[in-house]
Amino acid sequence: MDENFVNYLNFLDKKLKNFFEKQKPYIFCKKGCAKCCKQAHFPYSEAEFKYLIFGLKKLPKDKQETIEKNIKKTIKDKLNHKEDNYRYNCPFLLNDECSVYDYRGIICRSFGLMYRDDKGALKVPFCALQGQNYSNVLKDKKLSMEEFKKTGLKQKPLTFSVDYKFLTDDDFAKGFKFSFGEIKQLIDWLIEFYK
Repeated sequence: MDENFVNYLNFLDKKLKNFFEKQKPYIFCKKGCAKCCKQAHFPYSEAEFKYLIFGLKKLPKDKQETIEKNIKKTIKDKLNHKEDNYRYNCPFLLNDECSVYDYRGIICRSFGLMYRDDKGALKVPFCALQGQNYSNVLKDKKLSMEEFKKTGLKQKPLTFSVDYKFLTDDDFAKGFKFSFGEIKQLIDWLIEFYK
């Protein structure tokens, strides 16, 4: 395992923990929710995928077998899907819990916070529309100062630099002396790995 990549993840986790703590009044994530793990896309760099597989191999054999069945079913569904916009449940999700939580990808670690994308557009996590994160300050699917004032909270909802493209920038990798490698969808890595 690339220790430099692990060092980056430890650095990132500390930053993210701080960000989530600052936004605590707006974060409604809880164990077993798993909305972010269902019917989604999961971008993964090569470094993340290797780490994920490393974590998979550390699980008990019965869990590994269950996950591999999920993976094979997801691959089959993907190959039978005609459109490009294939969304799927993460095959590492067991009973609405991440089976490889400590080895999960960057998108999984950072999901739930508001951010601005590379074009500057405000992005609220999609779970907000399902009563989760930041839902207490939304109106008509948009962040609302009117709703914020109704909460009586002092801490405003903030955006953070947690866009996936930003967090997997080569400058981070260089600073920690590793390479993210190619980035593609998790399902595509799995298809390649299991062929």
